Amino acid sequence: MKIRFIDRDGGLCEADAPVGSTLLEIAQAYGQPLEGTCEGQMACATCHVIVAAADFDRLPRASEEEEDMLDLAHAATRTSRLSCQIALTEALDGLTVRIPGARER
Repeated sequence: MKIRFIDRDGGLCEADAPVGSTLLEIAQAYGQPLEGTCEGQMACATCHVIVAAADFDRLPRASEEEEDMLDLAHAATRTSRLSCQIALTEALDGLTVRIPGARER
C-alpha cells in the first residue's frame, strides 16, 4: 500500500507500507522528521501529523487519551492525529498526511 507524506518544505514523499505497521514506523523508515519520543506510549506528541481532510474520515476515531495528547501538540488542527496510533490497514491505502509546519499543496 502507499502512504504520502508532505514534509515541512512542501515536498512529497510516497512510501510503500506493509499492512499492520504504524504510520510512525513508516514515517521514520522514510526519513520523515517525526520523533516518536515515547515509542508509541501516548506520553508525548512528537509524532503528530495532520491528516488530509479527504482522508480523515477513513481513520478509526481517536481515543480520549490520544485527544488529550493532541491538546499538547504544536499547530494541531481538526484533522490532527498521533502517527503512532494509526495502524495501517488496506482501507488506508493512499493516505496523505502533512508534517506540522508544512505548506499546503
